[in-house]
Amino acid sequence: MKIFVTGVNGQLGHDVIYETLKRGYEVIGSDINDSTKVYPYIKLDITNEEDVLNTIKKVRPDALIHCAGYTNVDGAQDINNHEIVDKINHLGTLYLAKAIKEIDAKMIYISTDYIFDGKGELPHKEDDINYRPLNYYGLSKLNGELAIKEILDKYFIVRISWAFGINGNNFVKTMLKLSDNHSEIKVVNDQIGSPTYTLDLSRLLIDMIETDKYGIYHATNEGDYISWYDFTREIFKLSNKKTNVMPVSTKEYGLSKAKRPYNSRLNKTKLIENGFKPLPTWQNALKRYLKELGYESNKSNS
Repeated sequence: MKIFVTGVNGQLGHDVIYETLKRGYEVIGSDINDSTKVYPYIKLDITNEEDVLNTIKKVRPDALIHCAGYTNVDGAQDINNHEIVDKINHLGTLYLAKAIKEIDAKMIYISTDYIFDGKGELPHKEDDINYRPLNYYGLSKLNGELAIKEILDKYFIVRISWAFGINGNNFVKTMLKLSDNHSEIKVVNDQIGSPTYTLDLSRLLIDMIETDKYGIYHATNEGDYISWYDFTREIFKLSNKKTNVMPVSTKEYGLSKAKRPYNSRLNKTKLIENGFKPLPTWQNALKRYLKELGYESNKSNS
């Protein structure tokens, strides 16, 4: 199987490309910048429809894993950035889907819990169509989903939340950096969800692409739903940081340009129903991730 991966300079794309190589598949990575990667790589601007079509028809992959995206949620909220956000997250996805349709291949699209308004306390189900995104980032990702559903039959839409990985910036790295020069930090405790370790997710995505069990899935690490405050406390505990963490409400914190959903819980029963192995607990994932970053812990988690 030949797999084409977009956004390989990002957190998830980086892990997906190496998981694909590990399994022995032929793989081609792509991103918008030039690269000296050790694997086959194509510079590709997904907002250029002609280039997308020509590239996909030339490579003719059996499957596309679309990890590229505009992920700066607050940046996306700036009206001056709306055009580029829509071009990347919506139109870029549309162009890729049309190209994949032409060669009759499979496609995985990475989406987000931010397509929902985050009301209530029940986990959002995969077939929930009461989207109502609270911010422009969520709207752009939703439009990407709708484009795929309209164009393709052989697709996987995988919604995730709170992603962290070895390549690039994320919440875990930010908290660790803050702990170096702050004795106390404030973290919101009323936004509830689940972290997603991109290394674990990459394995699931390759498991999926090996099948024809198409549809919409939710995929985060297992374990109890938590707040960003809970997550931060565990980060510091496992990395032996002494920084004090103070819980605050989203309203009290009040620094974000874009509204965030209070409820980011995602129902993942469809994974089990279709025979896919759930991701390890987020505690286990975080411990392995911190070790990868060079932090050791005496605490055991499973």
